[in-house]
Amino acid sequence: MADPEDHLHGRHLEDGDDADVIADSLTQPEAFGALFHRHAAAIQRYAARRLGEEIADDITGETFLAAFRARGTYDLARRNALPWLYGIAANLIGKHHRAEVRALKALARSGHDPLTHSWTDRSDSRVTAQAMQESIARALASLSAGDRHVLLLIAWADLSYLEVADALSIPVGTVRSRLNRARKKVRTALGGDDTAVGRELREALSLG
Repeated sequence: MADPEDHLHGRHLEDGDDADVIADSLTQPEAFGALFHRHAAAIQRYAARRLGEEIADDITGETFLAAFRARGTYDLARRNALPWLYGIAANLIGKHHRAEVRALKALARSGHDPLTHSWTDRSDSRVTAQAMQESIARALASLSAGDRHVLLLIAWADLSYLEVADALSIPVGTVRSRLNRARKKVRTALGGDDTAVGRELREALSLG
């Protein structure tokens, strides 16, 4: 039998939605490559914004390897697998919690972002490293890992409350309470800033 890791980079692109691909992969493991080609860029981008480009590649590979190994337990009623993949990625990112918090605290102290590109996504966000205020970094660093996961999955991965609940295996009510707590801290950090930077940060972090 071929090494499962080899299938992650295959070009076997099946028709149908994600659930169909996963179902096919149970008997044709190479079919799982379609999931990688559909969603790897989104997972890599999210991981890079959290931890930086260097670690993001490892997180992406580990996410799809873990998904491949767990595909037999996937709920095929969930036709879109991206929230599931984000959940796996979030768990892996959580193992680097200290590194993320250290980087945020360094930014809060000095205004220098040691991750550089993690705050800059030219494709889907107007927030840049220069626009990220020190007070926001301090607020994000102060969040628990669970609260930060919820806030950034909604703000950066654009998941719904239900999708975040599925991704993190928590009740929707817990998603709401964590999000409210996280938003309150970040709003307080922004204060009355109504500059263009402040408005962009509010929009990017779903603060309204």
